[in-house]
Amino acid sequence: MKTYDAGLGATLRAWRDRLDPSAVGLPRGRARRAAGLRREELADLAGISVDYVVRLEQGRFATPSAQVVAALARALHLTRAERDHLYRLAGLVPPADAVMPEHIPPGLNRMLTRLGDAAVAVFAADWQLIWWNHAWAALLGDPSSTPPAQRNFALDTFPVPGRVARLTRWPVTSLAGDALQAAVVADLRRATGRFPHDRRLSGLIDDLVRTNARFAELWRAGVVGAHREDRKVVAHPEIGPIAVDCDVLTGGEEELKIVVLTAAPDTEDSTKLRLALVAGASRA
Repeated sequence: MKTYDAGLGATLRAWRDRLDPSAVGLPRGRARRAAGLRREELADLAGISVDYVVRLEQGRFATPSAQVVAALARALHLTRAERDHLYRLAGLVPPADAVMPEHIPPGLNRMLTRLGDAAVAVFAADWQLIWWNHAWAALLGDPSSTPPAQRNFALDTFPVPGRVARLTRWPVTSLAGDALQAAVVADLRRATGRFPHDRRLSGLIDDLVRTNARFAELWRAGVVGAHREDRKVVAHPEIGPIAVDCDVLTGGEEELKIVVLTAAPDTEDSTKLRLALVAGASRA
């Protein structure tokens, strides 16, 4: 038996109770019995009746319209995750973001800079490269010589006519073979559900469907998924072949893809990886 209530009404009450009146321009006042907003204040901010708020909080009405949910989310100063949660509690689909974010939050940035010798890069939801560390450049070659618009892993995976520049300066082979291609396409289809109005994403997919037969074939299959892991062999020009594990982590609400390349400890590949990092440092 549940000892808590996580439904729409209880959640709205919790959010109303936590919001300081001063955050919405209201005086706190000594007569207040609670620190949060009154129901009539929330109703006024959201542009709905007090009776409507009462019925929602008491569970007598649980299917507000999308317009009401959006107004409540604004009035309650909800985060994006909380807003989406409110939509789902109301039985609605959360609104999609128009543009893919490329901002790396400060906390994530601090974590990335402390990963030591791991080769790490961050990609947007459409596999556009937006950040990499020194170890990544040492292992794969510095991507800065590739034009920014061409720094896209999907374009590397599915070559298009006339494109010469690549993300890596020397060959990198995926041991996953065709499974990698299928995973990238499924991941891009998933991104279209998250960002259906993003022009860069739709333009990328349109170009690949028109110019790459393999991509078009996989796209027609309609598979939705996420690319999470791979094993690659880097043909390093100074050190020789280096086998690395590739793990793809998701960076929270921004849907950023954090790609981490590491070698198994106490192996010849881990020794080669360290040598590649030293060689890269000497070139910098």
